[in-house]
Amino acid sequence: MPPAPRILIVGPSWVGDMVMAQSLFLALKQRHPHCAIDVLAPAWTLPLLQRMPEVARGVAMPLGHGQFGFGARRQLGLELRGRYDWAIVLPNSWKSALTPFFAKIPKRTGYVGELRYGLLNDARKLDKAKLPKTVQRFVALGLEPDAALPPECPVPRLRVPAEGVAAVRAKFNVPLPGGEGTEKVLALCPGAEYGPAKRWPAAYFAKLARNKMAQGWSVWLFGSGKDQAVAEEIAAAAPGCVGFAGRTDLAEAVDLLSLADAAVSNDSGLMHVAAALEKPLVAIYGSSDPGFTPPLNAQARIVRLGLECSPCFKRDCPLGHTRCLTDISPEQVSAQLDALLPPAP
Repeated sequence: MPPAPRILIVGPSWVGDMVMAQSLFLALKQRHPHCAIDVLAPAWTLPLLQRMPEVARGVAMPLGHGQFGFGARRQLGLELRGRYDWAIVLPNSWKSALTPFFAKIPKRTGYVGELRYGLLNDARKLDKAKLPKTVQRFVALGLEPDAALPPECPVPRLRVPAEGVAAVRAKFNVPLPGGEGTEKVLALCPGAEYGPAKRWPAAYFAKLARNKMAQGWSVWLFGSGKDQAVAEEIAAAAPGCVGFAGRTDLAEAVDLLSLADAAVSNDSGLMHVAAALEKPLVAIYGSSDPGFTPPLNAQARIVRLGLECSPCFKRDCPLGHTRCLTDISPEQVSAQLDALLPPAP
């Protein structure tokens, strides 16, 4: 029996893509139960990897998003020599394949991408017709080149440590939802890093929040520091919301989200986190395509109008109206959310 492979995954930089990459990690563990999986990724994603039991170690990439850093990538590769048998490069950029090349990892798998034939020795051509979803493209790289496509994709499942939950409860002074005398919690994720064409209007989130609070729910607002302004706008229009946007790091956001009873989110990284936490989820799509990056959760409901002009995949609406989002009413989203939840006693 061949020894269990030591695998280095060059991971993506986006939160949602990293969540979807867990399907690859799970698939590798199914095929090679004793393999060791390390993931090379931006330092801020490491807490997310710590919530994936399949990952042995996260290796911090010493460069920011978009930085080329040839020398740093080469130096890291030299430091990693002799540690791995197989590298799988998920990003399609030329620079992302440099570190495994300089590490002299014997098998280096990835899509051809930016003409990476010299850097990858297991370069695959991407068949977008057979692999329409990002998660399928990731998982396929863990299979043999002649494997039947599309592959079966294990569903991401984040595991939140009890000590993490206890820490965020103490830090932010929140009770454990679902306990006696406490309210159910609706998590709202109104941000989207990519741009305005993926963001449902703040006023609509606020109306949804007011309706749920009137039903006795607590509403928590999540997001990064970049989402703090929109979260504050929602909180001002829906007094009583608890704002966590800009107040948490990624690990704290994951642990707090694990306490929610349901979530409503734009197509964003936190949407994929909520899905991987197995939360009843309503995902709102505007300029993006749920056929490409859907929430990987059987409980998720997708709200999308499917206008002739969408998906355009633009950061800003090229027609200037963003009807793909503004024509989705709070009542539509509320109805989808109610359909996911058990009936009130």
